[in-house]
Amino acid sequence: MRGVRLVFLHGPAASGKLTVARELAALTGLPLFHNHLVVDALLAVFPFGSPGFVELRERMWLDVFAAAAAEDRSLIFTFHPEASVAPDFPQRAVALVEAAGGQVDFVALDCAPAVIAARVEAPARQACGKLSSLALLRELEAAGAFDYPPLPAPAIAIDTGAVAPGEAAARIRTALALDIASA
Repeated sequence: MRGVRLVFLHGPAASGKLTVARELAALTGLPLFHNHLVVDALLAVFPFGSPGFVELRERMWLDVFAAAAAEDRSLIFTFHPEASVAPDFPQRAVALVEAAGGQVDFVALDCAPAVIAARVEAPARQACGKLSSLALLRELEAAGAFDYPPLPAPAIAIDTGAVAPGEAAARIRTALALDIASA
């Protein structure tokens, strides 16, 4: 790997982003900066979606990307596209990383709605403070909370309902040519 790489894993709730990202981190040695690290910290002070929450969440995400790029540190980031995130956030992340001579690799994770419905109430999601109610998920979907413009074309897209997390991570590593020796 040459230059900073931001592996930008994205997908809906319960699509396996954190699980696959952990597997990918183990395979590549890249640090994992999952979105809930910032979300959870801010929820201690601000309600989800409040102006302070939204502003600080995006600023913190981008500040971490900028600091990592300045130190030539590649990383994995997880992202759930949803309406409280500025529509241009992915483009701003790309501009920031590319300005430092790096690149952003978008990875789309998805699975059938029935798989998401089966996963969303899993105890592991509850333990992480994630959305873990199927009724709330449906309510948020109906209210347009997950409406978001299309993200840039992914380097690879994976159906996590059909591919185990370890295999998904191996496919990502191969598709992006992520070499553990140079991570």
